[in-house]
Amino acid sequence: MGARLSRAFFASPVLEVAPDLLGCVLTSGSVAVRITEVEAYQGLDDPASHAFRGPTPRTEVMFGPPGFLYVYFTYGMHWCANLVCGPDGTASAVLLRAGEVIGGADVARERRPACKADRDLARGPARLASALGLTGVDSGLDLCAPGSPLTVRSGSTVDTALVRNGPRVGIRVATERPWRFWLDGEPTVSTFRPGALRKRGDSE
Repeated sequence: MGARLSRAFFASPVLEVAPDLLGCVLTSGSVAVRITEVEAYQGLDDPASHAFRGPTPRTEVMFGPPGFLYVYFTYGMHWCANLVCGPDGTASAVLLRAGEVIGGADVARERRPACKADRDLARGPARLASALGLTGVDSGLDLCAPGSPLTVRSGSTVDTALVRNGPRVGIRVATERPWRFWLDGEPTVSTFRPGALRKRGDSE
């Protein structure tokens, strides 16, 4: 793993931060996940974002400084993790959709006992959060603070020719925006099912 990502990295526009996160490594305790798929949400300018209608007690962290974690609950059973980015007050964030567990696989397997293949340990936003042990109590963590239990570091160099983008998954508005980014050929990337919209938006 390389250097820890700075707050200046997260302060860039969300559509720059999202693809740049591919290949980076998110570490929580002994578990490390190499990010292979993300989605960008542009706050007040994006009707698919949780922040679209302004701050609430749940989304307040999104309106603060960049470099913080936003975790939300979906379907009454799953946690999903997002990294707040963009200038302070813009409420943009990147949903972590999938990754490859490259450290602490034994712990990730204990947290995901029904998983039959290691490639599926963090394949999908809920699985990724579960593999890392993230829940609502972690929402608001400062990823850039010294001693933070959750860190994001640069990983191995990513061939930009492998970066793909397309429609976001599981939303019913702003579906035309190709703001999902992934690494082509990665077995950990979640399967895209066009037209299979969820009843409740799984946005950040």
